[in-house]
Amino acid sequence: METAYNQNVEAFRETEYPMLKDAVYLDHAGTTIYSKSLMERFTADMMSNLLGNPHSASPSSQLSTNRIEDTRLKALSFFNADPNEFDLIFVANSTAGIKLVMEALRECDGGFNYGYHRDAHTSLIGVRENALFSRCLVDDDVERWLAGMESLVDEAATSKINLFAYPAQSNMDGRRLPLSWASNSRKCNSSTSTTYTLLDASAFVSTTQLDLGDASQAPDFTVLSFYKIFGFPDLGALIVRKEAGAILQERRYFGGGTVDMVLCGKEQWHVPKAQSLHESLEDGTLPFHNILALDAAFATHKQLYGSMDQIAKHTAFLAQKLYDGLAALRQPNSEPVCVMHSRGFNSKSTLHLQGPIIAFNLKNRFGAWVSNTEFEKLAAVRKFHIRSGGLCNPGGVAACLKLEPWEMRQNFSSGFRCSTEADIYGGKITGVIRASVGAMSTKSDVEAFISFVEEFFCETVAPPLDSPLCVMQDPGHLSVESLTIYPIKSCGGLEIPPSTDWEVRPEGLAWDREWCLVHRGTGQALSQKRHPRMALLRPTIDFQGGLLHVRYHGTLLNGLPEEISIPLSEDPAYYSKVESNKSLFSRVCGEPVVTRMYGKKEINKYFSEILGVSCVLARFPAGGSGFSTRHSKAQMQEHQRPNGTSIPDVPGAFPPPPTPPDSDSEVQKRPILLSNESPILAINKASLNALNDEILRSGGKPAAASVFRANIVLASANSSRQNPYGEDNWTTLRIGQQTFQMLGSCRRCHMICVDQETAEKNEEPFVTLAKTRRFESKIFFGSHMCHIPSNKLTREGQYPTIMVGDAVTVEG
Repeated sequence: METAYNQNVEAFRETEYPMLKDAVYLDHAGTTIYSKSLMERFTADMMSNLLGNPHSASPSSQLSTNRIEDTRLKALSFFNADPNEFDLIFVANSTAGIKLVMEALRECDGGFNYGYHRDAHTSLIGVRENALFSRCLVDDDVERWLAGMESLVDEAATSKINLFAYPAQSNMDGRRLPLSWASNSRKCNSSTSTTYTLLDASAFVSTTQLDLGDASQAPDFTVLSFYKIFGFPDLGALIVRKEAGAILQERRYFGGGTVDMVLCGKEQWHVPKAQSLHESLEDGTLPFHNILALDAAFATHKQLYGSMDQIAKHTAFLAQKLYDGLAALRQPNSEPVCVMHSRGFNSKSTLHLQGPIIAFNLKNRFGAWVSNTEFEKLAAVRKFHIRSGGLCNPGGVAACLKLEPWEMRQNFSSGFRCSTEADIYGGKITGVIRASVGAMSTKSDVEAFISFVEEFFCETVAPPLDSPLCVMQDPGHLSVESLTIYPIKSCGGLEIPPSTDWEVRPEGLAWDREWCLVHRGTGQALSQKRHPRMALLRPTIDFQGGLLHVRYHGTLLNGLPEEISIPLSEDPAYYSKVESNKSLFSRVCGEPVVTRMYGKKEINKYFSEILGVSCVLARFPAGGSGFSTRHSKAQMQEHQRPNGTSIPDVPGAFPPPPTPPDSDSEVQKRPILLSNESPILAINKASLNALNDEILRSGGKPAAASVFRANIVLASANSSRQNPYGEDNWTTLRIGQQTFQMLGSCRRCHMICVDQETAEKNEEPFVTLAKTRRFESKIFFGSHMCHIPSNKLTREGQYPTIMVGDAVTVEG
């Protein structure tokens, strides 16, 4: 099968796909990648021709019209569809084509009944909301219906029109369903009912030839997206078998150029265009520039790859290599690392043909699920582009993960939503990992990904608990090495000078994370994960002037001041007028909060111009009520064992579950401002040193303490008495005169890869942490904690403070 591999890809990939340098792209089922030659060809076309809106008689308009019709014919030819038998309607994407069919059938006299396959994308499933009767089908249901053993829909259904929809290839696991179902379904038509077929070919056409050469065997309606094949343009098509096209004329809506005559006012009358089907269905002005880009895509694709058959062989070879490599990985106890959901490439059955999409999940050596979210974070740091989750395929995911409807409803009630980080409920994982290859994928892509999974998810066996690595050590003479606050969430930190008493409040250190930058469109608080230059926005506090100053330590754009100032007090003049009487909802880590938006244009312009995103400064005042009150979500983690035992300090070691921690009901009541999980975050310098030793051993760059964005760095003056990760066992700390309760380890994401001095992204320290500090699929470093107020009527009790140099005592 090695001969199926297209060696030419190795030769031209660097020049044709420069965006793939240092990256492994395995999300071709989402969209493939456009080539350099395609973009250059399209740009040259645009620069060489004067093209107008096609709804006119001018030369530029007529040129566009002619080019559109030429491209339409080329598109039909690409799928071997005879223009006498088929018509092609340009749409935005596959979903738009599905909606067009649904709209027409919905307006038929008597409506329509709907049967759809369980492997359908949500865009097909949504059609059921407009049907009189709908039914979700599995393979056996379809086969019995086609064999005449049962009806497609309920016998009591009143409509004479049925629609049967299914994917040519599952976008979840790559399984290919029989194309013969389309023609066989027409044999079920009778004088009392007619069944139309709708084929979602989007996932299929990305790597395989769709052949509509025999109209009698073809689906009535086929939808697809061209960016799945070429990467560009963002355009879709609905291909209609002309024999079935009359049903689409039932659609009542008209717009733009789909009518020959319209009367309004005293009389309401119109005449739809009838010369061709596409003329009556393509509403408004066509995306003619995208259609002309499609013309360039056809030519470039043929030049690079020859034919879809060559791509099919190439991707099948790579997908089988990927499948076999993942399936072969084993834990030390011989259990598989990967739970494979795709069926593989050995079956000859038409019901089990496999496309180049591999769906799987990961398990650790104890048989527990590895969080897909944590996997995706680590993959992103290592520059693997891959997708995980529900994949807009709820039926397929539920079937392969054996999720019952009641379980999914229960998960929803527990807070699970699409794109949320928590993805394991009730011992079951809620989504899958999907790796998909494409025309420009290579063997090195596949090999690199298999090596990545092996490196991070094939575990080593932990030593016994009585080994020297597990001996408890004295915490040593600890003190506060540094104190840092972050007045604006996710922006630079402000180090507290030595010998400065700094107030400790119930919600954290004074002035810590009281402001944030909010995206104008979504209300989401910005973070360094997407906007690393936030690290260069560094604050200072002028208590005498009552101002927070912010200076950008990068190259300023023309016209922007070097520094802006914001009053520390609640000055109504600075807030938006819209905000003068009410606050607006924002979102911090997915949690709704109420913030006060600043209305000063010069302030918001400063941040927007520097970060390159439209945003506003917002403030989250201390105290408050309702949504203005946030509480700590931090809790003790599984690896934080009771005193008397310790964690094996071995890369990849996964300890057995400890004694359950005490109730965290009191922790939940701890107020916080805009910090993620707790009032205060601390790190142990000994742990950082141990981490950096591991990084240096692998040839990486050591991590600065600042990347962890801790409020407190604890260090021991006696290096021989340092205790790496001893904080896992602490329950209470005494810092100076103040007492703090430990709330649990800090779960880390790849934001710690942003250098706080340069705003550059690196893969460390996240990669090494993933090898040494991953527990229950989550990566931890640092400790959450909160202040325990004193009831004493003393200055320390009424005005608690800490400072750099304070002695630290571990009390538990």
